[in-house]
Amino acid sequence: MPAPDYDVVVFENRFPSLSGAGATPRPGDGFVSAPGHGRCEVICFSSEHTGSFAGLAPAHARLVVEAWRHRTADLMATPGIEQVFCFENRGEEIGVTLTHPHGQIYGYPYLTPRAATMLEQARDHRKRHGTNLFEDLLAWEVAGGGRVITRTDAFTAFVPFAARWPVEVHLYPNRFVRNLGDLDDAELDGFTQVYLDVLRRFDRMYPGPLPYISALHQYSDTEPQAEGYFHVELISIRRSATKLKYLAASESAMGAFIGDVTPESVAARLRELA
Repeated sequence: MPAPDYDVVVFENRFPSLSGAGATPRPGDGFVSAPGHGRCEVICFSSEHTGSFAGLAPAHARLVVEAWRHRTADLMATPGIEQVFCFENRGEEIGVTLTHPHGQIYGYPYLTPRAATMLEQARDHRKRHGTNLFEDLLAWEVAGGGRVITRTDAFTAFVPFAARWPVEVHLYPNRFVRNLGDLDDAELDGFTQVYLDVLRRFDRMYPGPLPYISALHQYSDTEPQAEGYFHVELISIRRSATKLKYLAASESAMGAFIGDVTPESVAARLRELA
């Protein structure tokens, strides 16, 4: 740490999964391998050792968002980085052992399988309908309204139609952008407002704080990622005050998720927690 007292700090992970070091592996017979080049960073949201993102003052949370934007732009401009992923794992139930409120930023040397699949589906949607898949999804959710939690001039938060987790909320900007760098200052203010709002509703769902994963889906201004639409996925494995959602055989082996609750009921509950 640069000092015992700070607002927000970003530094390289001491034990990175991806780094600039490492030799190219020897090719195996019939298999393909690649060096684990890339970047893994830690972002500490505050010098306070306890608390959470939801507990940050709006101006402080906005500073974290600005750090995400700055690191995204820098890493996207780094040769060899194909995808930038800002995320947070929160709660012991998720596997977090460090209580200090923090997130991570990965710079992948390739397009991750999830991102590649979404982009492939978006390109197919463009060919069949002539429109952007993510824009259409947002328009459908807003038109229906039953799964929308909150909507401002800049952002919309909703539970998706095909939610897989007991608690799953998506945050979309109301206009097409590919990453945080494409948002203007007013939109970043709006993003911070809605993001904090949803996280605080999460912590009012049960007696204790809600464990969650926050995933920022960002895309570069390149042809392969042209259909990408910046959005945030917030998911939790908690399905009741005393029970967690475990990925058993159907989910883990077959990728077929069994829903514990309807998206509409989760959205209604979160609306009530304003």
